[in-house]
Amino acid sequence: MLYRDFQGIKLSALGFGAMRLPVVDGDDALVDQEATQEMVDYAIEHGVNYFDTAWGYHAGNSELALGRALARHPRDAYYIATKFPGYDLANMGKAEEIFCRQMEKTGHDRFDFYLIHNVCEKNIDEYLNPEHGIMEYLLGQQRAGRIGHLGFSAHGAIPVMERFLEAYGEHMEFCQIQLNYLDWDFQDARGKVELLKRWGLPVWVMEPVRGGKLANLPADAAAKLVAARPDEEPVAWAFRFIQGIPEVVVTLSGMSNFDQLKANIATFTEDKPLDASELGLLEEVAAELTGAGTVPCTACRYCTSHCPQGLDIPKLLELYNEAQVTGGAGGFIPAMFVQTLPEDKRPNACIGCSACAAVCPQQIDIPGTLADLAAKLAG
Repeated sequence: MLYRDFQGIKLSALGFGAMRLPVVDGDDALVDQEATQEMVDYAIEHGVNYFDTAWGYHAGNSELALGRALARHPRDAYYIATKFPGYDLANMGKAEEIFCRQMEKTGHDRFDFYLIHNVCEKNIDEYLNPEHGIMEYLLGQQRAGRIGHLGFSAHGAIPVMERFLEAYGEHMEFCQIQLNYLDWDFQDARGKVELLKRWGLPVWVMEPVRGGKLANLPADAAAKLVAARPDEEPVAWAFRFIQGIPEVVVTLSGMSNFDQLKANIATFTEDKPLDASELGLLEEVAAELTGAGTVPCTACRYCTSHCPQGLDIPKLLELYNEAQVTGGAGGFIPAMFVQTLPEDKRPNACIGCSACAAVCPQQIDIPGTLADLAAKLAG
């Protein structure tokens, strides 16, 4: 197992993410404890020492399942991380209640790492509201020795991260972001890494294979990668890409079965970062993945001056592209962001007048695209 240094301790470069544990009969709330135990035992035996869970994973049962699985091992054999669930605004005034319950659920009296969870457009104002006392409480727990290292995770855009850092950056020790070769440019993970570098904060990676998308590439894309590295599966390229980013300390993977765990551990037995030509090949694959089904908006904003509803059309088209790339119902990021908008600024507020489309240099069917986005969000 590869290890990275963090403040004098050695953390496994591969972290065990407990958001996608094995479940029974496809029920996300029903964690398969026996299978989880087997995976945790194997992970520790093969050098993984960082385990990440959260209040809301598996309908609240991830902390329970991971705590039980780790209880079989010496306390100095692993580091455990969990998070304050501010993605649900109803939790904002419950920092003490939730923290104490998390200790009960996991069976731990100390969390080695604790994160403020999912800083984003939806919750940034409340996270910064001192009336909730969240930061004050967590810093108190850190002083009391019940939190080892304090950080945050973020799905929000760079301006949101900047606001959070300006308020609380002096207390943060690390940051967890969505980072993979598709989102390096698509969600500007590159810019987020640069922002964190300026603040002197090491990077923890979530969604390195984008919820499995980069592990199940289209056949032609997979063939390109296999031809370039016949000894590695296409999914390994996602991890090799991250190995080339020096700011990254821990790469979390939500492994839902034993085979995924074994394959990922094998990948993290050695550093094999990509060379320039291989990075160029990944750029081609990423362009293919992000181009399929998306619209070519350049954010020129000609459309906004002609919209009688005053919609931020470029932003809504950006959310549409995110939904298209994610697939299925579009993922949580578009839905999460749209919830922050007033009702009359959401995609379903489009009246279909086509004034925007008439001036669009890219000839995008904007009303049709917004209707499609609204339908995805409704679904």
